[in-house]
Amino acid sequence: MSGFGEATAVERVGDGRYEIVLDAGYGINGALNGGYLMAVLARAAVDASPHEHPVSTAATFHRVARAGRARLVVDTRKEGRTAAASLVTLLQDDRPAVDALITTGTLDPATEPDYAAGPLATMPPLEECTDVRPPTGAGDFADQVDMRFDRTTMGWLDGQPLGRPEVRGWFRHRCGHTFDAYSLALAVDALPPVALNLGAQGWAPTVELTWHMRAVPAPGWLAVLGTGRLLAGGWFDEEVEVWDTAGRLVAQSRQIARAPRSSA
Repeated sequence: MSGFGEATAVERVGDGRYEIVLDAGYGINGALNGGYLMAVLARAAVDASPHEHPVSTAATFHRVARAGRARLVVDTRKEGRTAAASLVTLLQDDRPAVDALITTGTLDPATEPDYAAGPLATMPPLEECTDVRPPTGAGDFADQVDMRFDRTTMGWLDGQPLGRPEVRGWFRHRCGHTFDAYSLALAVDALPPVALNLGAQGWAPTVELTWHMRAVPAPGWLAVLGTGRLLAGGWFDEEVEVWDTAGRLVAQSRQIARAPRSSA
């Protein structure tokens, strides 16, 4: 187990070739969190790019990735003055676990928006929110990510789901890592599945997730707001907005996932 920066650091071993030891601290029941994996993919893409930020990522998850050694292959598709694009593949045991098309660019932290819609919901103050996943000492996801949840969206824990696909919470790293682009990759996939508030139970594997970095985040807690539109036929969607303490939309995502299923 290590801090987020170290846990996502990749080592270049050749042209477009990288290696990493994936950190068990970002796993839940042995399966590594998809946001953590996207942060790893983004680090490789940025290292191979002339630009500083992963502004758009479309990731397809083929199979569960677990802690241990993995390789990354970056296939550059475009290099331009304002944007570059790469297909990045994470391989474990010589099998692709995740593919991501990542577009990189360089965002100016001082840029003010020309237009910005407000958040999709209002977050309660931090002191009114609940840490429902306190550190366990087991070195798992709850030991790495500090989240304080809007209590009104956590009724599913007590067998009283909200009846709407919504989950909201405040987010930060427990290790004190300064927020960066890779933190946003983690944040957009840090919430419990919104389908839990529709009565679904169990693990919900992400199949595809697209996220966009919209701004460089300011210091302080991030507000992570999740909702969905449809649960049908064993599939559900989830949309997430991430807002910083400066009141700016810094990341947004949409994913399609399999409905939660019991691990029993």
